[in-house]
Amino acid sequence: MDKPQILIVEDDSDLSEMLNAYFRVQSYDVITAMWGQDALRLSQEHAVDLVILDIRLPDIDGFEVCRQMRLQRRTQDVPIIFLTEKRDRVDKLTGLELGVVDYITKPFDIQELRLRVRNAISRAKRENLTNPVTDLPEGPMVDEKLNTLLFSDEKWAMLLLSISSLGQFRELYGFVAADDVLRAVALMVKNAVREFGNESDFIGHLGQEDFLIVTRSDNVQRVRERLESRIYQSREYFYPLRDRDKAKKAMEENHLRLSSGILESTAGPFNSVEALKEALHKVMVEKN
Repeated sequence: MDKPQILIVEDDSDLSEMLNAYFRVQSYDVITAMWGQDALRLSQEHAVDLVILDIRLPDIDGFEVCRQMRLQRRTQDVPIIFLTEKRDRVDKLTGLELGVVDYITKPFDIQELRLRVRNAISRAKRENLTNPVTDLPEGPMVDEKLNTLLFSDEKWAMLLLSISSLGQFRELYGFVAADDVLRAVALMVKNAVREFGNESDFIGHLGQEDFLIVTRSDNVQRVRERLESRIYQSREYFYPLRDRDKAKKAMEENHLRLSSGILESTAGPFNSVEALKEALHKVMVEKN
């Protein structure tokens, strides 16, 4: 099993080295940063499970680091523990408003910090069974569903969907607007499956922004056609009213279009969940 990875953001080099050595002995992967901007960069380059963050840093303070992490998809739900000399009530309230999961003042008990880190990571993993934006299953729940397909005699089909240029849209309008797009698409997916699928069909995320539908082979094309039609009709309205000109240009350039791929049981047999995922991504690439 992969080791949990923590990011330690601390400008006191002695304390940073001590924490690095201690948590490595405790079977964590550790990366460190002494500057806020370096912490933001590293948090996008690595799949971090938790951040231990000092408030006083040489460039930007820990509050600003936390704010910017909460604006990024990769780190918006990562547990953050403030480790600081600041004891003022207003500082603690500021941290809580930013979604910090814990607040530890220096000097601290290293054993207590270890337990708080362990508990925060465990709690986050339990909560990460559903996508925080769409509330659809992801991660282990999706893998569990795919695993059942390996031993199923039914004629199933998987439909993988993604929205092109969503990253560019997020850069222009922010993560809130992009999340609204994902929620709208999730609603369209549910409606299409309700209309053309079965009660036993499965909807989840293969990636944070990739929708996965598991249905019957004789239903999958109708579901896809329905979604293609709905998204084509709706995508211009994902843009703010003030930017109608940009929206029209984006439609001309075919932005926010639906990319999809279908994998049917007849393409198997498959010997693992990873083989299923690989085959599905390959179909997605070949079809788009």
